[in-house]
Amino acid sequence: MSESSARITGLDGLRGFASLAVVLYHLSLIAKPELSETAWAWLTQSPLKIVFPGTESVLVFFALSGLVVALPALRSDFTWTRYYPSRLLRLYLPVFGALVFATVLIIAIPRDPASMPSGTWLRDAQATSVTPFSFLAEASLLPSSYDIDNVLWSLRWELFFSLLLPLFVWLAIRCRRASPYLAAGAGLATIAGRILEIDALVYFPVFLLGTLVAINLNSIRAFAQRQRNRMLWPALAVLSGGLLVASWLARPILDDGSELATDVLWGLAGVGAALIVLLVIVWPVLRRACERPTAIWLGKVSFSLYLVHAPVLGTLGYLLGLERWWLVCLIGLPVSLGISALFHRWVERPSHVLARRIGSYAAQRADARTG
Repeated sequence: MSESSARITGLDGLRGFASLAVVLYHLSLIAKPELSETAWAWLTQSPLKIVFPGTESVLVFFALSGLVVALPALRSDFTWTRYYPSRLLRLYLPVFGALVFATVLIIAIPRDPASMPSGTWLRDAQATSVTPFSFLAEASLLPSSYDIDNVLWSLRWELFFSLLLPLFVWLAIRCRRASPYLAAGAGLATIAGRILEIDALVYFPVFLLGTLVAINLNSIRAFAQRQRNRMLWPALAVLSGGLLVASWLARPILDDGSELATDVLWGLAGVGAALIVLLVIVWPVLRRACERPTAIWLGKVSFSLYLVHAPVLGTLGYLLGLERWWLVCLIGLPVSLGISALFHRWVERPSHVLARRIGSYAAQRADARTG
């Protein structure tokens, strides 16, 4: 297996684990109202939290996108006329399919919001009805919040990054020699975004960190090959995991008035996410873990799993009731995995094939006009 192939495979496995972590996080939110404060604290304010980070796992997706979407743009045969239609179809077609799936579940199994306590994920993040307007609004990926399929908020930022990719690539290439300083600035920007409550300032720098890895990939690999640097990776793994969930781990020692400290720690989650992506490239131990058959399969269906699991868990939650949260958790994960496999086979994969064909056609038409 070539180094390039191993790297790509490892990143796919990482994406799979991140998707699984999001599912576990949403299951924990379903269970939360029925758990004692002590049990919830043990789950979320200990190293166990690294198993089911929520938004933090989405930051891993953003750093991954910054890397893998930018890499093809560095090839000599890359064209923007192929990229834009292909990339947009790869995003929008599966999103549309997921919304159709979620709508069918909402219509088929009625949801009574009065049956759920206020402030819970099932009550506040799950639609109980669908209108043509709400469907089309979420399908556009333009609203700031989503209820039919709760996870689509992150696809909104994936869309914006995809549209702005030329700017990210230009900035990373322009500042290649100053990449460490630009990366540090991106880390500070995520902290500032959290403090100032500016989402764009929280999320775009994480995409930029991934893009910087893409631009400097050869240098990063050369650095990783040096024997004396190999002892760094275990320590960096502990650091990256700690940064990813630092805002949770610090809660027992931060009082309610420490909002600034909490925001700073939460801002560092983006740095932790980018470091985890970097580690899969440079640390053979982690890369091999992400190349195992289970990880590869999870990576293959990761986008589908991400898109379909929230409607599945929401439906099971309303169908079985909050008091049976344990049953929702018991069957929610395997059902989500099974449906994600079907969704990948019948929706996501055909969407990718169509996206490639449309992208190639657009590029050929553009070449014909300029030729």
